[in-house]
Amino acid sequence: MASLFVFAGFLILLVSISVADGVQLIIVNNCNGDLWPGILGNPGKENPKNGGFLLNSGEEVVLDLPDNWSGRLWGRQGCNFDNQGKGECETGDCAGGLNCRGTSGSPPATVVEMTFGTPASPLHYYDVSLVDGFNLPVSMKPVGGGVGCGVASCDADLNVCCPSALEVKKGDRVVGCKSACLAMQSAKYCCTGEFSDPKTCKPTVFAKLFKAICPRAYTYAYDDISSLNRCRAPRYVVTFCPPS
Repeated sequence: MASLFVFAGFLILLVSISVADGVQLIIVNNCNGDLWPGILGNPGKENPKNGGFLLNSGEEVVLDLPDNWSGRLWGRQGCNFDNQGKGECETGDCAGGLNCRGTSGSPPATVVEMTFGTPASPLHYYDVSLVDGFNLPVSMKPVGGGVGCGVASCDADLNVCCPSALEVKKGDRVVGCKSACLAMQSAKYCCTGEFSDPKTCKPTVFAKLFKAICPRAYTYAYDDISSLNRCRAPRYVVTFCPPS
């Protein structure tokens, strides 16, 4: 009987440690080339690793994030930085620096958004968004969490099928695909002004195209129903260039 109480106490200790440690984010580069992920905490939240870092092909990094952390993560590619960390990236650039330090990535960029809960309200929310356009395939999967936890992803290379009006090129290469909002600069495509309501902001032909290819990603501002995921997992894996 004593051993049973010891075992039960050990389980309680493990649970308390898991809660106290917040949420673990494992970031994996499964792409053929090196990446420079950028990470930005929402106002009042920290920017882990100064907001940006190098992640070589085939490598991963583990971030321990506190409860109630919220923010966004995106991949930068084609970057060149000097010894002071100054330079630029072909896509996802954040004010010309290795460390983004509170600056978001320049579109087009595929963005992973997340809001973690607290011990009192432990539900986590996360999604992959194409609202700022696309540059890299990415997914976010929970490790554990039980039934009902979804996978947020756009695991296809939209640059291959990007409409010519939305292409961003470096030489002959398409390195990014703009959102319709960025390309057209109109309220209809940006869900602003008279269209800043789910009743008036509807998916455009471009959003429908991207949705058909990446059904588990946000393709326009009010794409909540099929794209926002909820879970209570202790850790999540974000994979750039996930296996399709």
